[in-house]
Amino acid sequence: MSATTKRIVVFGGNGFLGSRICRAAVARNWDVTSVSRSGNPRWDTITSSATPPPWSHHVAWERADIFRPAQWTSLVHGADYVVHTLGILLEADYKGVISGRESPLSGLSRAFNPAKGAHSPNPLERVRNEGAPEPGVEPPSSPAQLTYEMMNRDSAILLAKEAAREGVKAFGFVSAAAGAPVLPSRYITTKREAEAVVAREFPDMRGLFFRPPFMYDQSRTATMALAAFATAGSAVNGLTRGVLGGFLGAAVAKPLKADVVADAVVEALADETVKGPVEVRRLEELANRAWRKTML
Repeated sequence: MSATTKRIVVFGGNGFLGSRICRAAVARNWDVTSVSRSGNPRWDTITSSATPPPWSHHVAWERADIFRPAQWTSLVHGADYVVHTLGILLEADYKGVISGRESPLSGLSRAFNPAKGAHSPNPLERVRNEGAPEPGVEPPSSPAQLTYEMMNRDSAILLAKEAAREGVKAFGFVSAAAGAPVLPSRYITTKREAEAVVAREFPDMRGLFFRPPFMYDQSRTATMALAAFATAGSAVNGLTRGVLGGFLGAAVAKPLKADVVADAVVEALADETVKGPVEVRRLEELANRAWRKTML
């Protein structure tokens, strides 16, 4: 590897968006590492084929639990960029629902329970004030414990803390454009809390908070129909000067193809002038800029 080669570590790199960020980074000849609990992707769940694409052989697919830093801190050492793409849409234990261990109503009631988010939005503050163990050292023992606070917020802050300690130049956090009526409010508030804490606690590390809308790809046929609905809603929202956006949120934001968001993430990381929240329009601009570079 050349001394000038950039090194990126993508947490959740075997997922729908994370794998595409890895692909975009490989296209730039960066040194790419993916970190996830399962390691290698199940390609049939994130692409249209079960066969690994050629670029995937240029990625180090590592296995580690985000809530056990000792498993992955060595992977972050020497990285230029670290990206957090982990998160959950609903807290319901899907396996429990399917197997009959939990009813769909109880799963949803847990997700919409506001009491879960009552503690401090900053796990680092809890450590300082209460002398508690560092957040995330004890991983959840079951899917029922995977809360918005843990996955959408605390895991990102934990990763940012270690990245800053290792002198990482830029930290990318995949947040969201907005919430939606079908999601608990804690889905978006925990992401915004993560953004605020990372920006405040680690000012010497360039923080980029990507706020994509609904993402789609032809390899996931269900996303195409939802994208068509969101596109229509976005058009109507534009004609009504944003009236629908006030209560439908991301449901009427213009959807973007997952590859577009991935290209934008990598382009933003490479541009030292980009920092802070990166909204939908800016994502499109960055992706277009990245595409033009490939045409030169």
